Amino acid sequence: MLPTLEDLGIDRLTVDERIALAQAIWDSLPVQPQPPRLTEAQRQELERRLADHAANPADVVPWEQVKAAALAHGLDR
Repeated sequence: MLPTLEDLGIDRLTVDERIALAQAIWDSLPVQPQPPRLTEAQRQELERRLADHAANPADVVPWEQVKAAALAHGLDR
Protein backbone atom coordinates (compact mmCIF):
# COMPACT_ATOMS: atom_id res chain seq x y z
CA MET A 1 0.00 0.00 0.00
CA LEU A 2 1.26 3.46 -0.83
CA PRO A 3 1.96 5.88 1.99
CA THR A 4 -0.59 8.64 2.54
CA LEU A 5 0.01 12.38 2.57
CA GLU A 6 -0.16 12.20 6.34
CA ASP A 7 2.37 9.34 6.50
CA LEU A 8 4.84 11.44 4.52
CA GLY A 9 4.08 14.67 6.37
CA ILE A 10 2.95 16.37 3.17
CA ASP A 11 -0.26 17.49 4.86
CA ARG A 12 1.89 19.74 7.09
CA LEU A 13 3.54 21.55 4.15
CA THR A 14 2.44 24.97 2.99
CA VAL A 15 0.80 25.37 -0.40
CA ASP A 16 4.04 26.75 -1.83
CA GLU A 17 6.00 23.81 -0.41
CA ARG A 18 3.50 21.33 -1.87
CA ILE A 19 3.76 23.00 -5.27
CA ALA A 20 7.56 22.85 -5.10
CA LEU A 21 7.37 19.17 -4.11
CA ALA A 22 4.98 18.40 -6.96
CA GLN A 23 7.33 20.15 -9.39
CA ALA A 24 10.31 18.20 -8.04
CA ILE A 25 8.42 14.93 -8.46
CA TRP A 26 7.37 15.93 -12.00
CA ASP A 27 10.96 16.87 -12.87
CA SER A 28 12.19 13.49 -11.62
CA LEU A 29 10.16 11.61 -14.25
CA PRO A 30 12.12 10.39 -17.26
CA VAL A 31 11.94 12.61 -20.34
CA GLN A 32 11.10 9.63 -22.53
CA PRO A 33 9.31 7.08 -20.37
CA GLN A 34 9.36 3.45 -21.31
CA PRO A 35 6.44 2.47 -23.52
CA PRO A 36 3.81 0.48 -21.66
CA ARG A 37 4.29 -3.27 -21.73
CA LEU A 38 1.86 -5.19 -23.89
CA THR A 39 -0.14 -8.07 -22.55
CA GLU A 40 0.33 -11.39 -24.30
CA ALA A 41 -3.09 -10.98 -25.91
CA GLN A 42 -2.17 -7.50 -27.23
CA ARG A 43 1.14 -8.78 -28.61
CA GLN A 44 -0.61 -11.67 -30.36
CA GLU A 45 -3.22 -9.31 -31.84
CA LEU A 46 -0.50 -7.01 -33.19
CA GLU A 47 1.32 -9.96 -34.70
CA ARG A 48 -1.94 -11.17 -36.28
CA ARG A 49 -2.61 -7.74 -37.78
CA LEU A 50 0.95 -7.43 -39.11
CA ALA A 51 0.71 -10.88 -40.69
CA ASP A 52 -2.66 -9.98 -42.24
CA HIS A 53 -1.21 -6.77 -43.65
CA ALA A 54 1.83 -8.62 -45.02
CA ALA A 55 -0.49 -11.14 -46.71
CA ASN A 56 -2.88 -8.46 -48.04
CA PRO A 57 -0.93 -5.20 -48.46
CA ALA A 58 -3.50 -3.71 -50.85
CA ASP A 59 -6.38 -4.27 -48.43
CA VAL A 60 -6.27 -0.81 -46.86
CA VAL A 61 -8.57 2.16 -46.38
CA PRO A 62 -7.12 5.64 -46.98
CA TRP A 63 -7.01 7.92 -43.92
CA GLU A 64 -9.15 10.51 -45.67
CA GLN A 65 -11.94 7.93 -46.07
CA VAL A 66 -11.70 6.79 -42.45
CA LYS A 67 -11.75 10.40 -41.21
CA ALA A 68 -14.70 11.35 -43.43
CA ALA A 69 -16.69 8.34 -42.20
CA ALA A 70 -15.91 9.14 -38.56
CA LEU A 71 -16.93 12.78 -39.02
CA ALA A 72 -20.12 11.75 -40.81
CA HIS A 73 -21.07 9.59 -37.83
CA GLY A 74 -20.27 12.25 -35.23
CA LEU A 75 -17.19 10.43 -33.94
CA ASP A 76 -15.03 13.57 -33.92
CA ARG A 77 -15.77 14.34 -30.28
